[in-house]
Amino acid sequence: MTGVDPQAQVNERPLVLLTAPQLVSPMTTQVIMRDVLIALAPTMAAAGILFGLRALLVCAVAVGSCVGMEWLWCRLRGIPNTADDLSAAVTGLLLAFNVPSTLPLYMVVLGSFVAIILTKELFGGIGRNFANPAVVGRIFLAVAFPVAMTTFVAPGHILSPVDVVSSATPLAPTAEQLSLKELLLGTHMGVLGETCSLTLILGGIYLLVRRVISWHTPAAYLGTVVLLSLLTGHEVLPQLLSGGLLMGAFFMATDYTTSPATIRGKVVFAIGCGLITCLIRFWGNLNEGVAYSILFMNLLVPHIDALTPNTPIGGEGVRRRKRGGKDHE
Repeated sequence: MTGVDPQAQVNERPLVLLTAPQLVSPMTTQVIMRDVLIALAPTMAAAGILFGLRALLVCAVAVGSCVGMEWLWCRLRGIPNTADDLSAAVTGLLLAFNVPSTLPLYMVVLGSFVAIILTKELFGGIGRNFANPAVVGRIFLAVAFPVAMTTFVAPGHILSPVDVVSSATPLAPTAEQLSLKELLLGTHMGVLGETCSLTLILGGIYLLVRRVISWHTPAAYLGTVVLLSLLTGHEVLPQLLSGGLLMGAFFMATDYTTSPATIRGKVVFAIGCGLITCLIRFWGNLNEGVAYSILFMNLLVPHIDALTPNTPIGGEGVRRRKRGGKDHE
């Protein structure tokens, strides 16, 4: 007998808490990000066809710089390398889809630095960033280089010369004159990932079928924009199929880390994105508001999660018993 109190030994043991979920699933981060890249591949191919090889070069530089910066960060800090989970590649491709093909390549690298280092890694890496890195990178570029971010090329065949035009986004008043075919196929000016609506819809359907995302966020986001467009007398199809709405609803507002965890929270989050997007589009000084709306709602996610929690298993019974106890008092 040592004379040591067993209860004291138990009390001295460190308390270890594991964050949810504790269930093992074959859907690893790498598998999820691979599916997102597959979903984005048709839009990248459409960008190459519409805007030429320069568009593919922008995509390659954005992906390469994002992956390289994450690898270098992990190497310098002596922490496990996370570049192979493909999350940095997804960030790079989404960032490329948010810029025009004419953007100077050094600006693409600067946007990657803001997205990966300042928005993601400085806050602890994947799963800990406060906002969608691609969204923050896009907003930084729009604020720092407004002229370069609004200089587009007229779509043409991959082997044909294209004319450089400094213009507003397709959500300018003339956008409502675009035909459904032009909106679906992307034969109008814009950033790489917002013109060809057909490929974005196909990519979104793929993610839904693979259950990488749930339907609640895109449905609530797009539905809010449709409803507000009808109420304010705006054409619905141009609002849905031009600008970055489809890309934001399917690929950026659904980000696991920066969106609510519960279904109710996702709906609240998406409705907020739709409201802010329409406020900026209809009455703001900017033609596009998707990125700003997602960033603003990202900041509110902790509060949305706190206000829309799931009821634990058995929680309803406990709640009824508590109410019954109060009634008997």
